[in-house]
This record gives sequence, C-alpha cells and structure tokens, in this order.
Amino acid sequence: MLIDSHCHLDYLAKDQDVDLLIERARTAGVGGMVTISTKLSTFPEVLRIAKSHPDLCWCSVGVHPHHADEEGLDDPAPLLEHAKDPAVIGIGETGLDYFYDNAPRDDQQRSFRAHIAASRETGLPLIVHTRDADEDTVAILRDEYAKGAFPGLIHCFTAGPALAEAVLELGFYISVSGIVTFKRSEELRDTLSAVPLERILVETDSPFLAPVPHRGKTNEPSFVGHTAAALAELKGVGAREVEETTTANFYRIFSKAAPPVAA
Repeated sequence: MLIDSHCHLDYLAKDQDVDLLIERARTAGVGGMVTISTKLSTFPEVLRIAKSHPDLCWCSVGVHPHHADEEGLDDPAPLLEHAKDPAVIGIGETGLDYFYDNAPRDDQQRSFRAHIAASRETGLPLIVHTRDADEDTVAILRDEYAKGAFPGLIHCFTAGPALAEAVLELGFYISVSGIVTFKRSEELRDTLSAVPLERILVETDSPFLAPVPHRGKTNEPSFVGHTAAALAELKGVGAREVEETTTANFYRIFSKAAPPVAA
C-alpha cells in the first residue's frame, strides 16, 4: 500500500464528497493519508474529517506561513494541547514562504520557531513548507536543532541539492509530490536521484499539483500512485519496493500512527 503523507481533505470537502474520495483512494491502494492543518481556526474541521475515517486518516495541527500574520504563534501551547488527540500525528504545516510573502517574514519565522518547539516537546514530526526561503529555513532548523533534536520532513520538496543535503544531515525526510512527474522538473529529478529512498515519502498535496496524467484536474489522494511510479522509474526500482519503503519510512517518522493490523 501507499501512504499519502500530505493532503488537504478539508479543501477538497468544499465541493466534493470526501467519503467518495477516500473510497477511491482505498481502491487505488492507498492505505492511509494525513490531512494537513493550515490554520487553527479551521483545525476542528480537519480533525473531524480525520476522526470520521479512523481506519485511513490522521491529521496534523499547525499554521501555514501564509497565515502567520493573522494566526501565527508566539507560543507552542495551542499546538501542544491539540496534539494530545490520538488522530494528530504531526505538527504543521509550518515554515517560510518568501515567494508569495503573504505574511511578514518576522511573523513567519516566529511562528516557525513555535512549531519547532511543539515538535521537540511532543516528538511529533515537523511538517515544513519552504519556498524561496532555503537559507533562512536551514538557519532556523539548525539553530533550533542545537537546542534539542526534533523529527521532521520537507513537504512537497522542490529545492536543489543544498537544501536536501542540509535537512538530511538533520535526520529529516523529504516528501515528493506530483511535481516529480512534470516535464519541466528535470532539476528536481536530478536532486532526488541522490536522496536515499529510505528517506523519502510520497504525497499529493491535493487538491493542488495533480500529477501527470491528471494535470489540470483537481488532485486527490488516489493519484499518489503516479508519483510513486515516477519515483520508481527515477530510482530504477520496482513499484513494490517504492511502496514498501516509503510506507515504512512514513511509519518510522510518523511514529504515533498505528499501522493497520493484518487480518
């Protein structure tokens, strides 16, 4: 089975039947998915969706850097409280986005550090969004790591080898989205070719970034197999190896998630 390590089911629920989406994912061989929080104000709906499908769904809690001005955190306390729920298995998504700069950079950085503190205290993995902010992302991660270790991953990885090498040194994982299937993603594929498969996860980031052959459509968790297939081709291994390895990687870093019990 495959695990979609990053999707936004609450976004998809605005105009689709989430129950049908989840059943399509199950039929496509998806054995689990993490629906990701982007604002504390909408976290209750994220949690509700995850808890309504406990056999296939978990969730995270966090504030996306786009919302760091309106909902950014100075203190990890709200994250720590929400993380007590059994369905919450990750902290984020958080990080820095200097491409859109939807929130002041100081607010983004301050909220990022609060999320890191929550990850360190709970042991739940930090789910990092970074765009056009590699240098500051690495600097903050290294500075905070010196205060105490914490697990984490870079979601929807699109950067170059420098960021990959830096986060791998910290023990982080790298999550690969449908972007790896895009024709224009040669540089990304070159970078990922050097990342050990044992440190890679797969995701959809749905409803965004639908992989080939679904470009232009609304993305959904059932499409994660196309990303896994592209990764298998890139690594020169079979689809089964990618499925088994990325799923094992998922349960290693998202250690609060319970694997399904074999019948």
